[in-house]
Amino acid sequence: MSTDPETLAAYGARADAYARRVADWDDPALQRFIDALPPGAQVLDLGCGPGHAAAAMAGAGLRVEATDAVPEMVALAGETPGVTARLATFDDIVEEDAYDGIWASFSLLHAPRDTLPRHLAALRRALKPGGLFHIGMKLGTGEARDALGRLYTYVTEAELRGLLKDAGFAPGAATQGRDRGLDGTLADWIVITAHG
Repeated sequence: MSTDPETLAAYGARADAYARRVADWDDPALQRFIDALPPGAQVLDLGCGPGHAAAAMAGAGLRVEATDAVPEMVALAGETPGVTARLATFDDIVEEDAYDGIWASFSLLHAPRDTLPRHLAALRRALKPGGLFHIGMKLGTGEARDALGRLYTYVTEAELRGLLKDAGFAPGAATQGRDRGLDGTLADWIVITAHG
């Protein structure tokens, strides 16, 4: 997760509210991610928040390591059986060939733009050869803070595909949509599945 103090504080203050918001969230991309991995696969949930995705993955029999830089989120995620949750920023991901899959769903969008190549390269090293990588970002250009003070880095599809290729990923299918975020505003987003 980002080390931006304002972003971390915004999530820490709203951890319980965020957990309630995503408790019944049905994400078809998450089910596709789970289905594409072998039974018992080792997975990293990067920027796990309250652990709803980690819980679904663990419930499907995957071995899940969940990381977040917000202590309140790590505490919530760690309550799920089968999920190992630890406090970590994006820079703390230093493993090599450790994961069959990495779920980075709307977490890296809080990293400053100039750090994205470094973080993606580290995630590629952490992923086993041929492993599955899922990334979700908000669509747009530039960087901005939302009404809650969270820092966002916006990307275009072409930019995100380029960043993934430069880091050594093979980007595949993309899905785009629009949803209302924690701050109450509608935002366009993109998710891409890639392989290592």
